[in-house]
Amino acid sequence: MNRLKKKYLEEVKSKLSEQLSIKNPHALPRLLKIVINMAVSEGKENTAVIEKAAANISVIAGQKAMVTRAKKSISAFKLTEGSPIGVMSTLRGEKMFAFLDKLINIVLPKVRDFRGVSDKSFDGQGNFNLGLREQILFPEVDYKTIDRLRGLQITINTSAKNREQGKKLLELLGMPFAKGVEHKEL
Repeated sequence: MNRLKKKYLEEVKSKLSEQLSIKNPHALPRLLKIVINMAVSEGKENTAVIEKAAANISVIAGQKAMVTRAKKSISAFKLTEGSPIGVMSTLRGEKMFAFLDKLINIVLPKVRDFRGVSDKSFDGQGNFNLGLREQILFPEVDYKTIDRLRGLQITINTSAKNREQGKKLLELLGMPFAKGVEHKEL
């Protein structure tokens, strides 16, 4: 069993129940899935770029990446329906916990001038979005094999009912949020 999953089952669930005043263990917030997404705009002209991006995401995620395609044509972007525009991978279960453990403990500390992730990246349902500028932050990616630095987006989908529950879940799992920055509702 992954150490982050073990931590969730042994420590985090009891702390969440206590801090959120939720008695039912099935109503506690939990991780549902993690989606890793990389947009590749030049993929519509060159399929080799899409293949390299898919290889990068596959190595990062530990499973085969899926090529995303345009749903409709947009002439202003020279985009035709069905052309490849990105790569994504959805993680669940053990792979999800392993990836989040790697993200928190290895990748985020490697970010230059890292002071914590912003807590403003939550949506209303407790899901968290994180953008990284370079795929080479991950230890699996070989610097010699990449053709260009590309950013990627990581979406952490939770079963939380609101942003406070989602933030509390990720805080207890070890997500390093920036100190002294509070989210204010407008």
